[in-house]
Amino acid sequence: MTITTTTSPGREPLRRLYRLMALMTGDEKHGPAATSTLDALWVLYDRVLRVTPGSAEDEGRDRFLLSKGHGPMAYYAVLAAKGFIPEEALPGFGSYDSPLGHHPDRTLLPGVEIGSGSLGHGLPLAVGSALGLRARGLTGPRVWVLIGDAELDEGSNHEAIAYAGSARLDRLHTLVIDNGSATHGWPGGIASRFTAAGWSATTVDGRDHEALYAACAAPHPGRPHAVVARVEPKS
Repeated sequence: MTITTTTSPGREPLRRLYRLMALMTGDEKHGPAATSTLDALWVLYDRVLRVTPGSAEDEGRDRFLLSKGHGPMAYYAVLAAKGFIPEEALPGFGSYDSPLGHHPDRTLLPGVEIGSGSLGHGLPLAVGSALGLRARGLTGPRVWVLIGDAELDEGSNHEAIAYAGSARLDRLHTLVIDNGSATHGWPGGIASRFTAAGWSATTVDGRDHEALYAACAAPHPGRPHAVVARVEPKS
């Protein structure tokens, strides 16, 4: 396990993202849950994921699954910044007739792969997605799933981690946002849970864009890959 910290550029795009997030109001925003993911989501969509609004239905696209689906404001802001949804939709967040629910809905939003918000399901679904792509002979697309550290308290995730390692699902990638909210934790840190199951894993500063990108782009032949992004503890 390594912790990497470098000088992080790219704060200017975050100003726009925070402005987009400010357009979404209401009592159920789950603000800390959203802001904890903002940097990681931006690095993924800006520099890692091979998917655009025009390719959101293509077989060869990368798949991104947001398991940490409560507090999706940052996700919606990034989707708007990248042209998946119109900026004009953001002020309606959470309203009766808005497609932007308090949990994302894949049937209402282009580019959204799963409906999420019930924690603990995203990683098992990502394992299934990677298996499905392998069965179809699609070796190009990658599967990325973003989960919260507290989701690792769920037994479904431990089963998924164990299976993915033994099945050598090297197109599978997990990005764990670690804000110290897990109840149980793991001796040796979160990354050690993945490496013990045969994954490649690294831990980085979750606010450092260059460190995030380097970790996401690291080669991991024959193994699934996990990036643990440490952010400020949940208050």
